[in-house]
Amino acid sequence: MDLVVTLVAPVSLDPSRVVPFVRELGALRAERLGTRAADVFLCADLAATRAAVKALAGDDALDALVQPLAHRTKRLVVSDMDSTMIEQECIDELAGVHGLKPRVAAITERAMRGELDFAAALTERVGLLKGIPEASIDELLARVITPSPGAATLAATCRAHGVRTVLVSGGFTAFAEPVAARLGIDVAFANRLIAADGVLTGEVAHPILGADAKRERLLAEADALGVSLDDTMAIGDGANDLAMIEKAGLGLAYKAKPKVAAAADGAIQHTDLKTVLYAMGIAPERFVVPEGDGAP
Repeated sequence: MDLVVTLVAPVSLDPSRVVPFVRELGALRAERLGTRAADVFLCADLAATRAAVKALAGDDALDALVQPLAHRTKRLVVSDMDSTMIEQECIDELAGVHGLKPRVAAITERAMRGELDFAAALTERVGLLKGIPEASIDELLARVITPSPGAATLAATCRAHGVRTVLVSGGFTAFAEPVAARLGIDVAFANRLIAADGVLTGEVAHPILGADAKRERLLAEADALGVSLDDTMAIGDGANDLAMIEKAGLGLAYKAKPKVAAAADGAIQHTDLKTVLYAMGIAPERFVVPEGDGAP
């Protein structure tokens, strides 16, 4: 199988760091992708190459993604929101209004590690939000919620190259829709918090959007576009992202929990979300970088 190994460094990629991959993998050739990245091309078994690349990367501050060369250019990117497209967990920040952030964050961490049933954990945490003013959401969006590095560039570049972007969140529409609008993501899907008289009731509308719903959204979006799953990518960090990550043509774990990183096709641990664009073969001179989102 014709494969491409994409190597991305946080700042700059010295050619000496690429040489071992070319030599040990018996690569056909290597090509630079700007100053931070390079592609290594070879013909080999996919699973064996992923294992070899993981061993070669070791503890180096380098992200190395392996995929079939065919279908490398995606048509659809579906992403989680909390701790993926944004740096926070929105439910934890909401809980902070009641002084309950540590308590809720501990449950969130266990749920994202796959140690708790997602729907039950969400229901429990939302119950602790009862009485919080809806206005707190706008305040958090303005003061606390921040895009992950590279998120705005990923969305803008995808839009410029005709790639549909979809946000699927186990969080809430009150956050997901403004975040999607801020980043330029095409559409957002999430759970709906119930409020009455301007305050949260401690309830979430059913059915709850969890792992299965994320996978089904990926399938529905691909079907609507008329593309195969090979032409799709899914990105996430938590256990509720695993179903879509495993179904997508390329499933990526972003700064993810160990269970997710182990199951994904590739993991982004050392670099930012611009690495997704390198993985799609988009050179940095073709990036669309909004102000404030750093260099390519």
